[in-house]
Amino acid sequence: MNRPAQENQLNLKDFLGPNLGYLIDQFEKFKQDPLLVNDEMRELFSGMTESDFLDLQTAVPKNEPLQQTVVNEKMYSAILLADQIRTYGHLAANIRPLGDYQPDRTHIEPAAFGLTDDDLRKLPASVVSKDASLANKTAYDAIEYLKQVYTGTITYEFDHVHDMKERNWLIERIENRSQQPNFSREKKLKILNRLTEVEEFEKFLHKTYVGQKRFSIEGLDIMVPIIDEIVSEAVNNGADTINIGMAHRGRLNVLAHVLSKPYEMIFAEFQHAPNKDLVPSEGSTGINFGWTGDVKYHLGLNRELIKGDNKKSVKITLANNPSHLEFVGPVVEGYTRAAQDQRKKAGYPDENHNSALALLIHGDAAFPGEGIVAETLNLSRLHGFRTGGTIHIIANNRIGFTTESYDSRSTRYSSDLAKGFEIPIIHVNADDPETCINAALIAAEYRTLFHKDILIDLIGYRRFGHNEMDEPMTTNPKTYMLVQKHPTVKEIYRKNLLSAGITNEQEVNGLQAAVIERLQAAHKQVAAVKKDNKLDLPEPPNFNCNKLSIETSVPLESLKKLNEELLQWPENFHVFSKLAKILKRRTTAFDEKGTIDWALAESLAFGSILSDGTPIRFTGQDTERGTFAHRNLVLHDEQTGETFLPLHNISSSNASFAIYNSPLTEAAVVGFEYGYNVFSPETLVIWEAQFGDFANAAQVMFDQFISAGRAKWGQKSGLVMLLPHGYEGQGPEHSSARPERFLQMAAEKNWTVANVTSAAQYFHLLRRQAALLNKEEVKPLVLMSPKSLLRNPLVASTGMELSNGKFESVLEQFKSERDNSKVERLVLCSGKIAIDLAQQVGNGDGYEWLQIMRLEEIYPFPTNQLTKLFAKYPNVKEVYWLQEEPKNMGAWTFVEPRINRLITNGIKVEYIGRRRRSSPSEGEPNIHKSIQSKILTISLTRSV
Repeated sequence: MNRPAQENQLNLKDFLGPNLGYLIDQFEKFKQDPLLVNDEMRELFSGMTESDFLDLQTAVPKNEPLQQTVVNEKMYSAILLADQIRTYGHLAANIRPLGDYQPDRTHIEPAAFGLTDDDLRKLPASVVSKDASLANKTAYDAIEYLKQVYTGTITYEFDHVHDMKERNWLIERIENRSQQPNFSREKKLKILNRLTEVEEFEKFLHKTYVGQKRFSIEGLDIMVPIIDEIVSEAVNNGADTINIGMAHRGRLNVLAHVLSKPYEMIFAEFQHAPNKDLVPSEGSTGINFGWTGDVKYHLGLNRELIKGDNKKSVKITLANNPSHLEFVGPVVEGYTRAAQDQRKKAGYPDENHNSALALLIHGDAAFPGEGIVAETLNLSRLHGFRTGGTIHIIANNRIGFTTESYDSRSTRYSSDLAKGFEIPIIHVNADDPETCINAALIAAEYRTLFHKDILIDLIGYRRFGHNEMDEPMTTNPKTYMLVQKHPTVKEIYRKNLLSAGITNEQEVNGLQAAVIERLQAAHKQVAAVKKDNKLDLPEPPNFNCNKLSIETSVPLESLKKLNEELLQWPENFHVFSKLAKILKRRTTAFDEKGTIDWALAESLAFGSILSDGTPIRFTGQDTERGTFAHRNLVLHDEQTGETFLPLHNISSSNASFAIYNSPLTEAAVVGFEYGYNVFSPETLVIWEAQFGDFANAAQVMFDQFISAGRAKWGQKSGLVMLLPHGYEGQGPEHSSARPERFLQMAAEKNWTVANVTSAAQYFHLLRRQAALLNKEEVKPLVLMSPKSLLRNPLVASTGMELSNGKFESVLEQFKSERDNSKVERLVLCSGKIAIDLAQQVGNGDGYEWLQIMRLEEIYPFPTNQLTKLFAKYPNVKEVYWLQEEPKNMGAWTFVEPRINRLITNGIKVEYIGRRRRSSPSEGEPNIHKSIQSKILTISLTRSV
């Protein structure tokens, strides 16, 4: 239905000034294709023409009368011109310190809109700007002012931001003179002093440790004062936690000056001195090394510092990270969400976005180049992953190693990816310190107001090569001819302050001398310490969970009560009828002949863990329902769509339970959950893959963080990873969770790799993991979880197995009294193939010669348990390892040498399974069945 013209005109009057320019731009798009604008705009524009805009009345200076039609046309053009300046001013901006670019002003010249300077002088400034300082000025003055604002050493892109409140705020904050910072003399000298510290630190390292890698910040020195400003603003707005993620470029400088890592400790790392002797209490600096360690420019730091105008104590964390650029981003987001969530009561955690801030520093080549960036940006507005806005800084030195930007991205700016997520972008010249600080203030204010991401594209250069041993003139001679002639930002700012009379040579020289003196004193202290020539690698801690007394059983009456509460929902809540019938079957689970399937065992484990006071966070693709429709922890009213979580209403619960369907992303979500768990070690954090083999999209997270984080950085994690695994004829991409990869990385008790075959085993394993969270022995749990076994009766357990049992690393198939001397063959296996065997052998009649052992926990390898079990069978002649996976996959290469070490009578374990393959499984179901039947038959056929 079309709006009446009068109503359209009344609405247009609400868009005078800069907003009208935006509206005209949207109207032009509407004329091209109505689908290019949103529903609200389409409704407004329906039935409109250009005349609706031209009919707006605007006051014109009385001494310059014009025909009203001409005035309206000129006004319309002036509004478009102003909007073009806001949209395209960045193309003409002075944002490259080296000056190696050609400004493009074609979009912002009045002539392109049929306007002359005289035309603009005959229109009031209010046509294009609401800035009070332009009162009684003309549109010409306003246009020139807008050019100054948008084409200087700072410029902006926010045309892609569609929320009018955000746009209005940005325009007001950017254009209103009264909102621009007016730095005091004290503030300017503070900036100069910080730049001096940054520069002299790099110079000192450069000449003292010649040829050593440090990945200098030089060319982007102002980044440190920018971070200072962002941290201070966040603290003033209520933050008590700041989490920073960045790569190696400038990292040592950030450690030294933002996190106050002592110079002595940094110097000691350069010359391999024993740095424990240099700082009174290493623990107080929050440095936590693992036993193998990492290079100095990967190490992070935790500090309790006094920050902000209110001198508030705040925890600042620079996350440890590998060389894999940008992968630390989602980890830091997980840190931040963990710091914001309040988990001490039932239900979803309460979020306090002001309490913690994520600050991510990106490389200009990595931001558009690494897909993990887009994955992480996509988390920013999702209920389960939002952190109330991240401040991003692109440390833009306009080169990636030796690759120029024209070879590393297809976009004009390295920041263009952010536009798809409606993130405002501030481009700023790194040689203009005060403007850079203003960019930091804008970013901090925007984040506080709108709880959305914002990005600062800090454009500078790289003074040396990729590292200090590279010679950039070899590959980038034109750029480095300019760099060699270019003064540092400290020198530029120093000269500006001297010429403005803000300071004098004596004061400036005094600042520099004081900084150099501190550096020399620190170095002298390090040099005085006797060099440690020992190269012994520290041994990892001897974690032994078997020595721990962990009670995982739960009283039967408590389990029954939990089950009853899990099956209660509000009277007027309409669960989908088919699902309701399935769930109500659980009422008999604790009857004499009742059984507990996998999903119920999981729910009972969760309920009991919450009753113990341990919070739970559970994410993954389709996790609320479960990929295989088995879980259904979030119930939906089939009439209203409202949701209900029975686990939120357990009477004994005193901790939060958060479950979220994740986006179709593995790497960023796994990284996020790892970060959440590291920062909130008391929380049972679980990530579930849709299918186990999809986990390989997160391989960097497993390789660089989860498996090795403790050895490299001393970073503990109890993350649980559920990876659906099992060969059921679903083809190469839905069979294997690639257990061989996790076993290949298994060492030094770095994680648990399990493949359990009963609901009770899963129940006890989850409870054991929760009980380990706050202990030194905690480690991640990699579980090959079931698919078809979820509903298999042979996997179901009884209530007594949950209330009286415990987790067993190895299970025997035949548990009843047998004559062990008759057993001649042992078949060891793990996971679903064990249930396939169980279906074949039944109660064991006719198989007196056979015993089947299930390795429920493959790593740590159950040496003691198997040794005891092997001793029970003195007449064994054959030992086999059976698996579904091809011979070069699965657990075979891991278990073979370990089993052989345990067999004492000269027998060697032999292999039964698929031959070596390049693909995990067959694609044809019938071929799968044939091969599966063959290997089962071999396992159960007695040798002659």
